[in-house]
Amino acid sequence: METLHTSSAEVADVFALFGKKYKREHKLPLQQSRAMFAIEHCRTSVLGGHVDSCDHCGHKRISYNSCRNRHCPKCQGLSRIKWVDKLSSSLLPVRYFHIVFTIPSELNRLTLVNQKCLYDILFKAASQCLLLLAKDSKYLHADTGLVALLHTWGQNLMEHPHLHTIVPAGGWNETAQYWKASRKTFFIPVKVISAVFRGKFLSLLKQAYCRGELKFAGEVKPLEQKKNFKQLLDALYSKPWVVYAKKPFRNTDHIVSYLGRYSHRVAIGNNRILGIEGDQVLFKWKDYKDQSKQKIMKLDATEFIRRFLLHILPPGFCKIRYFGIFACRSRKTVLTKCRKALGYSFRKSRFAGLSWGESLKLVSGIDVSLCPVCKKGTMILMAAFKSYRGPPHSAKCTAVL
Repeated sequence: METLHTSSAEVADVFALFGKKYKREHKLPLQQSRAMFAIEHCRTSVLGGHVDSCDHCGHKRISYNSCRNRHCPKCQGLSRIKWVDKLSSSLLPVRYFHIVFTIPSELNRLTLVNQKCLYDILFKAASQCLLLLAKDSKYLHADTGLVALLHTWGQNLMEHPHLHTIVPAGGWNETAQYWKASRKTFFIPVKVISAVFRGKFLSLLKQAYCRGELKFAGEVKPLEQKKNFKQLLDALYSKPWVVYAKKPFRNTDHIVSYLGRYSHRVAIGNNRILGIEGDQVLFKWKDYKDQSKQKIMKLDATEFIRRFLLHILPPGFCKIRYFGIFACRSRKTVLTKCRKALGYSFRKSRFAGLSWGESLKLVSGIDVSLCPVCKKGTMILMAAFKSYRGPPHSAKCTAVL
């Protein structure tokens, strides 16, 4: 079996070497099969491409298309930068808190069978919890908001559903028509958040069960019986849930920069893969249970693929959501009032209306239309490769000029 060294091993290589065997042995949902194909063939002739030629020196350049799949380790860079810029243009110039909501491990298998339903419940429970408590006169007594990002994995690629949320240090008091700033520490005790979050989540979960919206298969099949499901709920009600509040960020730039690390992250980046030895994949991981030490994990390729596919989201599922004053319906009303009260004018995103090439030039300073050889000519599109699902060498080139 081929061995790849550190500098060349990628998720795409694992799929190329072991993907066909894995697909023969496992029946995959359509979204997982599509993600595997896209990641394996990203930036190859299989997905098509184009040939450019310099109108000054005649230099030719072949470029292959990116897959643009949101689970691809190669395709998130520009999307992340554009999202960060758009978010920073809409946030208020105040301090922010980073709150992480995690569901108990007893729910992990049920979540895998009911990804869309349980992830939706996670978003609803966390947002309703924070917005409800913020309105309470004991805490903030104002309308606040949050931006929430879903992550489904841990460092070892196993299932670990949790939400990263940012919450402003204050809120809008509609009665007095002013921005009410909170104290320096988070304005709601973490134990209170944990208890309310647990109650909201389990109430929504019970409603989904009663409406017949949950599926039960494999290990969670026994939960289909009402008695077993009630036992699970009782056990979950009796234990504390993990809610982690980090120290507040000093300003908007810091929180946006920090959140940008999470926004378009996939289960594992290519930079963490150390190599492929025989039929095993080696990758770096951080063991949080052992003082966050950096370690090396070695997995069979089939197990690596299985774990990676656990985190392919359902089709059309939105993993970044906005609530409260940051929700779409509030941006032209409540958020506008907050900006005026804080003396902050809206800043338009610098990527608004730009094409992909123009956005890339703005970020990297590289003009893809300029000839990289003579630095004088313009690269003109001469031909295009059509997307071809057969062997890469079979892709045909079609002249367009």
